Amino acid sequence: MKLGFIGLGIMGAPMAGHLIAGGRTLFVATRSKVPADLAGKATVCASGAEVARNADVIFTMVPDTPDVDAVLFGEDGVAAGLSKGKTVVDMSSISPMATKAFAKRINAIGCDYLDAPVSGGEVGAKAASLTIMCGGSEETFARIKPLLELMGKNITLVGGNGDGQTTKVANQIIVALNIAAVGEALLFASKAGADPAKVRHALMGGFAASRILEVHGERMIKRTFAPGFRIKLHQKDLALALAGARELGVALPQTANAAQLMQAGAAHGDAELDHSALVRALERMANHTVMPETP
Repeated sequence: MKLGFIGLGIMGAPMAGHLIAGGRTLFVATRSKVPADLAGKATVCASGAEVARNADVIFTMVPDTPDVDAVLFGEDGVAAGLSKGKTVVDMSSISPMATKAFAKRINAIGCDYLDAPVSGGEVGAKAASLTIMCGGSEETFARIKPLLELMGKNITLVGGNGDGQTTKVANQIIVALNIAAVGEALLFASKAGADPAKVRHALMGGFAASRILEVHGERMIKRTFAPGFRIKLHQKDLALALAGARELGVALPQTANAAQLMQAGAAHGDAELDHSALVRALERMANHTVMPETP
């Protein structure tokens, strides 16, 4: 089975690397330069259509809904190179409703479609420990799962096309609210005069323990906001949540609050920072930082 991979960014590049390490032949296309560790190991194609003509399964990992639309259906896009029996696996985080429409268009060509967004960030992508939330047929999932297992650990078929993306939106709601909670807790502790590093250590042994407290809490304390997952991408995911909530007639007040905090951060130039930098928006309101910024 020959594979294609489109989108070699912070997460896409290591994910593609795991497929190659698994002994798979890989055809790739990317808007930027092919990372050095993939150069020579993958065949670089000029377009998505060329990738699709050469590969049996085509993975896409790009930032947003319009990007997936362009990659699949734009000029020289994947759809132009598909032939009956191939499979498209979109691992981007995009609109569930758009995903259902994309799947129908790919199905009309005689090909299968699996939405398989991921959680775990750059760390999970590099460690091949991503959580992968899938939407599609059981037959397609069973056929593609061995490939997903090269990139992730917790791999679940949630339901039909679009359900994987719905699960990812739910994931991003939980992550955003937890980042805000950890930021508020550490800011409160610091402002009260306690050592936030020791407070975090103590909380890691209690009911408040979480992966967010472990990883992002440490980033807030150490002031390491190099992007694993950028604020601007999390803003996009929360916008999907709020748009979906309007369509469903559901109120998501805490999600809206987290979205506004990220907007405040982006307005101050933090959009390209890791989403743990949401704490900086809280710090500006308090006129206090969890830990002093190093020069």
